[in-house]
Amino acid sequence: MKVSSPQITAFTEVFRQRSVSEAAAALGVTQSAVTQQLAKLEQRIGSALFVRYRSGLQPTKVAQELFALTDRIDVIEKLVAEKISAYSSLSDGHLSIIANAPRPAMPIIARFKVRYPGVKVTFTLLNWTITMQRLEARDVDIAIVTEPNDIAGTFKSELTRTRLVAMLRSEHSLASRKNLTLAELANEVMILPEEGSLTQRELLRASSLVGVRFSNVIQATTYPVMKEAVLHGLGIGIFLEDSVFPSSEIVSKPVVELDTRFATYVVTTKDKTDLRLVRAFIDESLD
Repeated sequence: MKVSSPQITAFTEVFRQRSVSEAAAALGVTQSAVTQQLAKLEQRIGSALFVRYRSGLQPTKVAQELFALTDRIDVIEKLVAEKISAYSSLSDGHLSIIANAPRPAMPIIARFKVRYPGVKVTFTLLNWTITMQRLEARDVDIAIVTEPNDIAGTFKSELTRTRLVAMLRSEHSLASRKNLTLAELANEVMILPEEGSLTQRELLRASSLVGVRFSNVIQATTYPVMKEAVLHGLGIGIFLEDSVFPSSEIVSKPVVELDTRFATYVVTTKDKTDLRLVRAFIDESLD
């Protein structure tokens, strides 16, 4: 049984969407058509490609390895289509974007949509660890991420440099201070992102140098969740400066020991930089 182009197309889109119905909508076909093509491919391979959970489809190891190849096929097909159709107006198409913080991603997306209103943009906010995983799996067109790992075959362009700051409610007893120290923060409830994140790693590095330990920690998933926790008075959060939209109820304060500047990049795979939509977004990010 030969693997057909429709099977590869259906699999690739289901992998991206994590949903048969959403893949069918993106491809402009019925759900049953996608299901049939996926079943034929699984029969040909002799292994399941997805595990079904209530939250959606999760790819198996086989699917992850296969997608690394089929995504390259998809890129080549898009390049051919662009050459044939002279896709110069950028009046149609789809771009998938992920980021580990709302800013600077959202302002760039806003500018891009003004210039190219016909392009569908899917934007997902993830923690730093999952952002890197999806980028390495080629499971996205563009990632906007702070201090990404070096991944072979990727292109990155620096957007901004920023530092970590403490964010707290404006009525907090420390809110009037010009800056704070880790020793002062050690006595507070701290709101931090997931273990292994850039923020966690830098905070642990700096605190170990001055002999400070944080024993009262609330761990959140993303910066918006952390911001909500601060707004509700749960504690003090450590954020990348300007990573979330400002609020009159929150103030940010420099932390003496956290003076390192970190770079945020727009990142994609090198082959995708030839796609006009991806190139247009990169150009917009550099304006």
